[in-house]
Amino acid sequence: MKVLESLKAEKKVQVTDKDKKTKEVEADHIIVATGARSRELPNLKQDGKKVIGYREAMTLKTQPKSMIVVGSGAIGVEFAHFYNAMGTEVTVVEFLPNLVPLEDEDVSKQFERSVKKAGIKVMTNSSVESVDTSGKMIKAKVKTKKGEETLEAEIVLSAVGIKTNIENIGLEELGIKTDKDKIVVNEWYETNVAGIYAIGDVVDGPALAHVASAEGITCVEKIAGVHVEAIDYGNIPGCTYATPEIASVGMTEKQAKEAGYELKVGKFPFSASGKAKAAGTPDGFVKVIFDAKYGEWLGCHMIGAGVTDMIAEAVLGRKLETTGHEVLKAIHPHPTMSEAVMEAVAAAYDEVIHL
Repeated sequence: MKVLESLKAEKKVQVTDKDKKTKEVEADHIIVATGARSRELPNLKQDGKKVIGYREAMTLKTQPKSMIVVGSGAIGVEFAHFYNAMGTEVTVVEFLPNLVPLEDEDVSKQFERSVKKAGIKVMTNSSVESVDTSGKMIKAKVKTKKGEETLEAEIVLSAVGIKTNIENIGLEELGIKTDKDKIVVNEWYETNVAGIYAIGDVVDGPALAHVASAEGITCVEKIAGVHVEAIDYGNIPGCTYATPEIASVGMTEKQAKEAGYELKVGKFPFSASGKAKAAGTPDGFVKVIFDAKYGEWLGCHMIGAGVTDMIAEAVLGRKLETTGHEVLKAIHPHPTMSEAVMEAVAAAYDEVIHL
């Protein structure tokens, strides 16, 4: 069977098999999980050869000598790191003031220093206005605070987000509600049409593999009549697999302040970690944010080697409504990278002794 061809009725899906024969499959429950693709900007049309999206970036036949990456979210900086590590000359162009702009500002600043040190050229507060692909080298006109600049490269990678795959699959015919390019669902992922559900990138929420997986499990268990708990989208970990790695969950310091919390904030640098120094990875830190009044763990932000493996402690702690003092009394093994979490909490409560 191929992927979904189209929804034909409330309980039917039209599919095409390997012999290109179409047939209808009937089911009591249908889940739409058609995912998303690279978003295109009007002034940055992808041709799949010179101007590419993330899928083409994974399958280039030859390594480009130079590349412009437009957008510095997780996809953009991960590919920037990958190609830079292989020797490609990489320039990252970001419209907002900071790289990885959804992260805590301290993390963004540390990450920018690290990628510059690695040899990646960074242009923030900048936007690609147009690209000329007529010659051997692509010419990209970039608008900056200082004026317009023309960059040349073999490849331009557009990493400005995603576009959901919801066109031409029968949503309109069945009257399934959408909001912009997302399918509208309830907390159990059912659409306004009984028996039809949607999960993953096509619904509102973080476009992350572990989120889609959790949504799928929640949806199917609810269909099966199991008592399930709705997903808490305020406690979703985000990870960026570059060097250094980035991992975060919950509010940034700025978000917590804007929400009106009085804060206790602590940071512990990996330069003070025996394990990190022994491994030769002393760059980065762990930052924790707590509500000063009740001790609620509002956010945790990490940058450094292996932090994507460490963020689960904060996710679980927040899920269990752990307080800062409870984290302090949970003995962490030494020497490890993970003890930086405990040390950051100690810093937040003015109890740190290893700085």
